[in-house]
Amino acid sequence: MHRENETSKSGMTFQSTNCHNPGEGKKAVGCDDTLVEDQDFLTGRQYYLCCECGKSFTSSSNLHDHQRVHTGERPYECSECGKSFKRKYHFHCHQRVHTGERPYECSECGKSFTCSSHLHCHLRVHTGESPYECSECGKSFTSNSDLRKHQRVHTGERPYDCGECGKAFTNSSALRDHQRVHTGERPYDCGECEKSFTNRSALHCHQRVHNGQRPYECRECGKSYTSSSALRYHQTVHTGERPYECSECGKSFTSRSDLRKHHRVHTKAKPYECIECGKSFTSSSDLRKHHRVHTKARPYECGECGKSFTSSSDLCKHHRVHTGERPYECGECGKAFTSSSALCKHHRVHTGERPYECSECGKSFKRKYDFHCHQRLHTGERPYECSECGKCFIKRSSLIQHHRVHSGEKSYECGKC
Repeated sequence: MHRENETSKSGMTFQSTNCHNPGEGKKAVGCDDTLVEDQDFLTGRQYYLCCECGKSFTSSSNLHDHQRVHTGERPYECSECGKSFKRKYHFHCHQRVHTGERPYECSECGKSFTCSSHLHCHLRVHTGESPYECSECGKSFTSNSDLRKHQRVHTGERPYDCGECGKAFTNSSALRDHQRVHTGERPYDCGECEKSFTNRSALHCHQRVHNGQRPYECRECGKSYTSSSALRYHQTVHTGERPYECSECGKSFTSRSDLRKHHRVHTKAKPYECIECGKSFTSSSDLRKHHRVHTKARPYECGECGKSFTSSSDLCKHHRVHTGERPYECGECGKAFTSSSALCKHHRVHTGERPYECSECGKSFKRKYDFHCHQRLHTGERPYECSECGKCFIKRSSLIQHHRVHSGEKSYECGKC
């Protein structure tokens, strides 16, 4: 039985026919899917409608692929890892994960991808195009999938749970990366320094430390970065945006990860322990930096003066000694600083805040460093030893000052006599 519908939209007449005979070459597939023919004789276009959701397609094969969204069918299975796919194209792209083939390369930054659609999305990082906008907050994204992931920030949905610790994630790839924290797996090795990473994108960003490539530039100040996430983080300096607020003390942060680290100040959690000395830390990055105390590694060297550092962030801060750049300005007195942490410490001059309190004697401090030095008065620890006479000191500056006794150096001259 045929059912005919007519509509005058755009001056064209449409005719729809239910479930064509397979012999006619117009079968739409299963149930009551419908072939809609555009009767415009110049185009002769025809569309295939899904009976489940009404979405239309230009070919029956595309409709077939789409229907698997409703049926859950995933007929293309990877023989390497068992992962299955709804579409052959996605299956072929996935196989490149195992072969290492990444045939689609960005002409701007050299990053390569397993499929053309990923390259198209990536190109928008360079063009600035973000066509997918969130209706809740107006934030825009380069891909529809990124928008869907972002919307879970508003809905609170975190459908991917870690079986080890119960931590939940908004997407499956974030869960896979996280699981390597438990397994210790870091399958992506840097050929330059043998540093290894839990995911490929982190490796790509790291490799730019060696080749000097910084393809992500801030349009406000011209500063460039090795990753798009680092650029987004930096842009909050200009916008002042700090959307992540601590429910305990009201302090706000530019990123969710910074908020998570801060929470540990309240919970006293230090889940990352050094296997060398037993010292524990609130974040894995702090533990990695600490390890270099034992290995003596200082892999980040200044091209101006040759001074080397244990972390890239310390090198960036040091560079400002040469450039004179002081991008962080105090809103109270106008004093400028080379780092946001130095500005935060300075703010306490105005607020009177002394957040670091000694549990032994109750004395409080504005800076964590001063607090740690003070604690050594109680513990008796004096880690800085003079190589000339063996005398030990609580802090490095005291040792440097003492060295002048042996060298005869007198750095401070009286201007009067």
